[in-house]
Amino acid sequence: MSSDATIHTSHECSELAERLNTDCLCVSLDRAALRRELMGIPDGPALAEMIEADRPTLFSGSAVFVSVDHIKRMAEIIAAIERVVALPAYLDYVLAYAPDIVRHARHMPRAAGVFLGYDFHLGSAGPKLIEINSNAGGGLLNALLARAQMACCDAVKANLPGALRGEQPEHLFFEMFLREWRAERGDQPLRTIAIVDRDPENQFLYPEFVLFRQLFARHGMSAIICDPGELAWRDGALWHGDCCIDLVYNRLTDFSLEEPANAALRAAYLAGGAVVTPHPRAHALYADKRNLVALSDPELLKSWAVDQETRTLLVEGIPRTERVDACPADEIWARRRQLFFKPAAGYGSKAAYRGDKLTRRVFEEILAGGTDYVAQALVTPTSRRLTVDGTEVELKLDLRNYVYDGAVQLVTARLWRGQTTNFRTPGGGFAPVLAVPCKDDS
Repeated sequence: MSSDATIHTSHECSELAERLNTDCLCVSLDRAALRRELMGIPDGPALAEMIEADRPTLFSGSAVFVSVDHIKRMAEIIAAIERVVALPAYLDYVLAYAPDIVRHARHMPRAAGVFLGYDFHLGSAGPKLIEINSNAGGGLLNALLARAQMACCDAVKANLPGALRGEQPEHLFFEMFLREWRAERGDQPLRTIAIVDRDPENQFLYPEFVLFRQLFARHGMSAIICDPGELAWRDGALWHGDCCIDLVYNRLTDFSLEEPANAALRAAYLAGGAVVTPHPRAHALYADKRNLVALSDPELLKSWAVDQETRTLLVEGIPRTERVDACPADEIWARRRQLFFKPAAGYGSKAAYRGDKLTRRVFEEILAGGTDYVAQALVTPTSRRLTVDGTEVELKLDLRNYVYDGAVQLVTARLWRGQTTNFRTPGGGFAPVLAVPCKDDS
């Protein structure tokens, strides 16, 4: 397989990327290089064993090809969302259904919130934003993965290093945490960081927690990985044992910090006693799935005086989304095969259903369950064909943009088989994105 050196149009560029995803079956992940990368850091041997033995589907063996124009389009959609999020009318709309911790907080965080994840499918008309996550995992793992790729064929060789240009992601990620700290504390020194999740050692992405601990340690900071129940709020500060915590890297999926186990962290956040990132406000502004109802509604956007270019980007780039409780049940059931159902505060594809797989019983449970759901116009994901254990397989793919303060830091892919994104598919997992250049691209 060789890369076409005479790409003249965006359409041809996209067609080439699609063709490479279908025809380039080779394995680009150099697992020996990945192990060498891990062996060069503290706890590296244990990390390598953890990934190889317990998480064999964390990393796919192959890369994904995406046209540069599609990468640019995703960035344009993200920038358009930022323009709307800055509007007072949007804030009023979101706060109407935001949790109390956001609506009534005395402490208004100045920190933006780390690791927004914008997830896209590549529809027939280009990238479509499926959802936004406020504590998107995998950024540091994907930075590691990108350095362990080999040119297994001419097509891969021609397109390395893809979207990884300029500053290394690790540097961008560390500077992001420093910016969060300085936004809240100015020139005060950042000394201690807690990476917090429930039962962290049993989380699938625990290896990334260890990598972050090492990243912070390399910059002279003390970092711990802990369960929120190990934290205490006393004397106006957040503590882990005898260690006073300056900043919390929050990996919890209790986005409003309502669970009893998160009481100390909630108290610290409300009092401004520790910098918490990402925080409940970031989730409310970006990641609540009900926000997509507004962002895909052309008339509502027009009523907010959103300019035509921004409206077009959003309406074309976000599948029309509607609140399930705002539609007649029989009417939305009749259209279910063209829809995808998601809980408003969902994450990781939990309790999400393709409409054509939805049973009447589950639909009735959605209506009666007291959980806010949205229904989004179905965008069938594109696919990546590759070889797994000597057999050709076709896996679905989506694209994740890791974003901070409106800027895209890294673009990666996830490969899977099934109804929703998962890390259980042989040959699937995180995959690096190789950008296929278009005419005049530099």
